[in-house]
Amino acid sequence: MEITSKTVAFFRKHRVIKHILFWAILFISSIFQDLIILNDQNPYNTGIKEELIYNSCGFFVKIIASYFIVYFLIPRYVKTKKYVLAILIFSIGIYLLAVVSRILIVYVAEPLTITQPFRQESILEIFGHYAWLLKKYIPNILFPSFIFVAVKFFLNEEKEKEKKLKLAKEKAEIELKTLKGQLNPHFLFNTLNNIYSLSIDNSPKTSTSIAKLSEILDQVLYKSDSKLVPLQNELTLIENYIELEKLRYDERLKVSVNSNIIEETNVPPLILLSLVENAFKHGAGEDDGSPSVEISVESFDEKLTFCIQNSVSKYYQNQHKKAIGLLNIRKQLDLIYENNYNLDIEQTSNEFTVTLTITK
Repeated sequence: MEITSKTVAFFRKHRVIKHILFWAILFISSIFQDLIILNDQNPYNTGIKEELIYNSCGFFVKIIASYFIVYFLIPRYVKTKKYVLAILIFSIGIYLLAVVSRILIVYVAEPLTITQPFRQESILEIFGHYAWLLKKYIPNILFPSFIFVAVKFFLNEEKEKEKKLKLAKEKAEIELKTLKGQLNPHFLFNTLNNIYSLSIDNSPKTSTSIAKLSEILDQVLYKSDSKLVPLQNELTLIENYIELEKLRYDERLKVSVNSNIIEETNVPPLILLSLVENAFKHGAGEDDGSPSVEISVESFDEKLTFCIQNSVSKYYQNQHKKAIGLLNIRKQLDLIYENNYNLDIEQTSNEFTVTLTITK
């Protein structure tokens, strides 16, 4: 597989070698066909030398015809939908090339290969042999030309497919970076607000909060650039975030984290943190009583389940504040997992539960 990929890459980089190889294979095949299959019908009983001369004269015209069709006729007249003009130019061009092919045979190939006296046609006579040129020379010119056109368009189609896939991948990566850029400031803004509240009260916990935030930012800014990160890294980030939130809520906040990691896996960076941050912002952050957050993580049998449940104050009005954060999370999951995930959201009068399930 690797050898094939390297070969394809080599020929794409060296177009001239690719064209030379194509015509060399076609030239050798033509000589082989004439020597083995058509030799019995040859009145002059030509050998390898004679076949090389005849085929060289004819092949020169076939190459010109192929490049004429692919690089002149199709781009300028067929793709621009000038079909009548395309047919007219094609007919005239191929007929003139057939005349040239016959002239090369009569004035170059035959004098070099035929020893007995023979009558040479004049160029004017060659121009007038419509039926002979149409029956013998034009099909002989067009056959390799059509092969060249077919191969050329097949390779172009494959190149276009690869280009579209590459563009789609680049677009997805840009969208992911954009969505992450929307999540990071969101998280940072809320955390700085927490530290600001502590500083207003001259809390001795302010310095500890800043240290915790520094650890979190180190993870977010420098260790979350990959498409996927180890689950354990994300859980460590969440633990740091929870410790930072505990400084704000004192003993009022009840947080429980239960994990059952039987199989280590990778997850998109900041996705799980965003779910946790959302629970604190719209749950504990709005609950003046005894807010609670329960987190459970399970990973086994190629399936990851992350469930977070937070209490909701009966006086808290949602007003669709959670929509933006969860919408961004869904977009990221769509780009990365397509249909291999499920995000369930359930809300009651006093609880809000989000369950994310990812399958491999």
